[in-house]
Amino acid sequence: MDITSSLLDILCGSIISEHIRSVDIGFFDKEKSVSLFRKKAEKHTADKKKNVTLETFDGDILLSERLDRRILPDVPDPTGQRASFDRRGVVDDPNDVDAVMKKRKSGIRYKSKFPVTVDFRDQDGKAHTLKGESRDISETGILVRLEKEDAEQLKEASETELRFDIPPGSMPEGHEMSIHTAASCVRVFERDGETCAGFEFAEDLGTYMHRHKDRYLYVSSVILLLFISMMVVLMRSESVIYFKYNAVMYSYSIIAAMFLLTRYAFGALYRPVKIDPAFKPSVTIIIPCFNEETWISRTIISCMNQNYPPDKLEVIVVDDCSTDRSVEVIKDTIEKIASAEGERMNIRNRLSYIVQEQNAGKRAALCRGVDVAKGEFVIFVDSDSFLDPYAVVNLVQPFKDPKMGGVAGRTDVANTYTNSLTKMQSVRYYIAFRVMKASEALFDTVTCLSGPLSCYRKSIVKEHEEAWLNQKFLGHKATFGDDRAMTNFVLSHHRTYYQDTAVCSTIVPNKQKVFLKQQMRWKRSWLRESLMAGAFMWRKEPFAALNFYIGLLVPILAPIVVAYNLFYVPFTQHIFPTTFLVGLLLMSLMMSIAQLFFRKSSTWYFGFLFCLYYEVVLLWQMPLAWVTFWKSTWGTRMTPSDVKEKEKRQRHKNAPVDTTEPDAIEKNEGTRAKADAVSGEKHAAPSAGKHAENKRGKHANV
Repeated sequence: MDITSSLLDILCGSIISEHIRSVDIGFFDKEKSVSLFRKKAEKHTADKKKNVTLETFDGDILLSERLDRRILPDVPDPTGQRASFDRRGVVDDPNDVDAVMKKRKSGIRYKSKFPVTVDFRDQDGKAHTLKGESRDISETGILVRLEKEDAEQLKEASETELRFDIPPGSMPEGHEMSIHTAASCVRVFERDGETCAGFEFAEDLGTYMHRHKDRYLYVSSVILLLFISMMVVLMRSESVIYFKYNAVMYSYSIIAAMFLLTRYAFGALYRPVKIDPAFKPSVTIIIPCFNEETWISRTIISCMNQNYPPDKLEVIVVDDCSTDRSVEVIKDTIEKIASAEGERMNIRNRLSYIVQEQNAGKRAALCRGVDVAKGEFVIFVDSDSFLDPYAVVNLVQPFKDPKMGGVAGRTDVANTYTNSLTKMQSVRYYIAFRVMKASEALFDTVTCLSGPLSCYRKSIVKEHEEAWLNQKFLGHKATFGDDRAMTNFVLSHHRTYYQDTAVCSTIVPNKQKVFLKQQMRWKRSWLRESLMAGAFMWRKEPFAALNFYIGLLVPILAPIVVAYNLFYVPFTQHIFPTTFLVGLLLMSLMMSIAQLFFRKSSTWYFGFLFCLYYEVVLLWQMPLAWVTFWKSTWGTRMTPSDVKEKEKRQRHKNAPVDTTEPDAIEKNEGTRAKADAVSGEKHAAPSAGKHAENKRGKHANV
């Protein structure tokens, strides 16, 4: 674990140690340290086996659904022979999308492994208690492994009750809680050499949560939010007294506080556009892929498994010269889907892939897909993002407004429970979307339609395609910030929106080094695109424009203000910055309490930890972004710009060029197979002429 990880451990205390990873202990007593961490790792492994079984990919822990026997269970069957919900999800009106969606989600079964206590009475009224272990769980029932002789007793049991604790990560966030509920045993059977009993809850877990958890947390979080808001206002109001000392600094504190408070207030007022069953325009999902062999299959299947008319949905995967097995996995996945559902769903005409002739970057891959897309709308989905089955039908609803140009969906973190870093990002992502983007949506001015899931009118993308591909800033070619750049093109003349009910989940960095590189890249693109957006945002609704310009100045000036209050004032005036620190504490708590208010998740306190981590580490990336925002290197992926930068450094060292990937690449840690696949002018992002040439490449239909 690097120095930043150690800092994170200090901030999080014992919380961090729940996920033991490889540790650099060179500056400790090695023998004792190895022994200590070995014991912790063994205990951690034992606890994981004891509490819950989760799916693991390359160190990432994900929710593990018990899959349906059908590969595309949620797609409406054009033949009418199959329903898009299981036998427990019957609804009165199949055309009621909201009801179908609710029933479908309640029937999803998640693999689990935690203790379950079964209390029941036999026919003679005698009480019995059995100990078992869960195998899967949904909102409507649970499957429990029992001893065979114990399971037989349940066939004639009455007044059955279940007691168990749902550990974090067993079900979607918010479901972790203690359960004591009535249930009925619906079947006892043998599976995989185990005797299992299936129980149906007397009331679904959603209703149970509302009665036993939601109301309490709702009231508590509301009270805390009001208290924190009042304290922030009172503290900032006293800043007026100190204007005579430093009017600029204290004006900043008031403006920053009011800016954040209004964001939270507007986020609470936001409501998504409801589904109109009659509005289902033709859409094309485009997935750009580069070295994503681990996740690309899951992404493709999730994009195809949409509760949306099959004849109005197509999926195009564009591989940008991957050097791992991505193309092979793409082919295998398409063939798998086509073999299973080809005839019924017309898969071979709706699912295709393109292999770029050269590594040209994400924008070129997206534009390549747009050029062959048949849909009226295009949806961009990252290759490590997985769509909810109702994501598309929700995402297109705001386009009923003819002035709407683009819509962003909500991005959740798929690997929340991997370690403390991913938990912090989970809270940050949720607040960034549910609060910050939601507040912008009230004025139809969402400033970033995020890459994991966003939708545009194809005509608008085509209109700005060449400008997007060849974007430059201060003479330097833009190679990242693709989503923010396209959002600027759209927002300059159209409306943009955020649809909270259109949900996808994405894989976030689980290592400090990779995370910091990602954040540096994001800050550079944010600074560049925000400056460009400033040229037209003044034409928007006055309050939205004011909100934008304040939101631009506050982060830029934040390092100066923090340094002034934490270092300059204490050393020059010999005053401890109590008020400033309390203010930071309150704003940090607001993020955590908002997570508790909206999501009821046990990860809520990681919002507080993230704010501390931001002030200690991430904040100081901003000054570096000021002076390097023109840089076009990714740092986490060997793009042409990264190759050129590496060539430049190695020429100074008189060393041969090594075109391997940077240390700890964002999601793939392999190396490039061929140096010429990424180096030289051959792989620069294409100009208009090169883009036209690229259109003649391979567009394979399986």
